[in-house]
Amino acid sequence: MLEIGKLTVVGAGPGDVDLLTVKGIKALQSADVILYDALVNDRLLHYAPEAEHIFVGKRKGCYRYQQEQINELIVQRAHQGLHVVRLKGGDSFVFGRGAEEMEHAAQHGLEVAVVPGISSATSVPALQNIPVTKRGASESFWVITGTTKEHKLSKDVNLAAQSSATVVILMGMSKLGEIMALFKKQGKSETPVAIIQEGSTTNEKIGIGTVASIENEAREQQLANPAIIVIGEVVRHREKLLKIQQQHQIMA
Repeated sequence: MLEIGKLTVVGAGPGDVDLLTVKGIKALQSADVILYDALVNDRLLHYAPEAEHIFVGKRKGCYRYQQEQINELIVQRAHQGLHVVRLKGGDSFVFGRGAEEMEHAAQHGLEVAVVPGISSATSVPALQNIPVTKRGASESFWVITGTTKEHKLSKDVNLAAQSSATVVILMGMSKLGEIMALFKKQGKSETPVAIIQEGSTTNEKIGIGTVASIENEAREQQLANPAIIVIGEVVRHREKLLKIQQQHQIMA
């Protein structure tokens, strides 16, 4: 037991348990208490069988704990001299509120640390052979939340639609129509789009289309959150790579 309580915020990666970092595993193994989210693969808890496991998951319309309650739970356990690990999906500093929780803990005199995680924003497209940047296709990429604190579409989406960058939108399926409308206004109806649901897990689903067609594709595939929307020419790399592989198989 620690003399002074400690909070370690750990990014759990996109869902595949093998994508947790070694440092993340070590943090779990040293934990007394683990507070974990809905998007975390609960198999990761096997690294800490003796720790107290508290599910504090949040999904749209379903809040087991409010954020203020989570903050107080962290402080309460840590003030008992315990090592609290806050296990969050993806990377906890990418729309994960990890920074807020660390601030709250520090204000209450606790030691704080962070273990970066593999962000779903880059890893989930990569696992589907979609690079977020590619020479000749995209020189930069935006990562934008689909819904702001006020439950509205971020104004940054409109700015991103005006650029030539790859645009990655997290948790934006409820705003898919609004998002595509902004890209259509910029004359990008034929720009490729990929939607990847529950990426890196056994439940992964993918829909490929264009700005003009992706809404129909999403309906047909019954795609929903948690999902990542990737908009840009880089989406074509997936099909190009597949064709190259098929040609080599025919020639072999």
